[in-house]
Amino acid sequence: MRQRVPGAIAFLVAVTGATAVAFGAFGAHALRTRIGADALAVWHTGVEYHFWHALALLVAAVGLPEGRWRKAALALFPLGILLFSGSLYALALGAPRWTGAITPFGGLCFIAGWLALGGALIRGRGVG
Repeated sequence: MRQRVPGAIAFLVAVTGATAVAFGAFGAHALRTRIGADALAVWHTGVEYHFWHALALLVAAVGLPEGRWRKAALALFPLGILLFSGSLYALALGAPRWTGAITPFGGLCFIAGWLALGGALIRGRGVG
């Protein structure tokens, strides 16, 4: 099922993975003594979801058959990272509380991305 990955998608996969690691390290080293434990926990949640969905993006890029379901997954995972993890990063760094209203939209993108991934597998007969 592996296929050729366009350069822009390969770049997106690389950037989302690399930034997940960088943000994790930043939180563990630079923020550890600068923000409170609650804010650090919010940061950590952002990093966890960021990293897991960078991996999901990789799976979608290299393992899904061509089609609209794959395209949807390739769009929804990075959008979810931006909205969900991005809003958590901002909150941890002191953004206004209303920023938290953005977080659920990122979560919905993650859910829709997983459903699109499943749709691509089923449609492409990648299951069963």
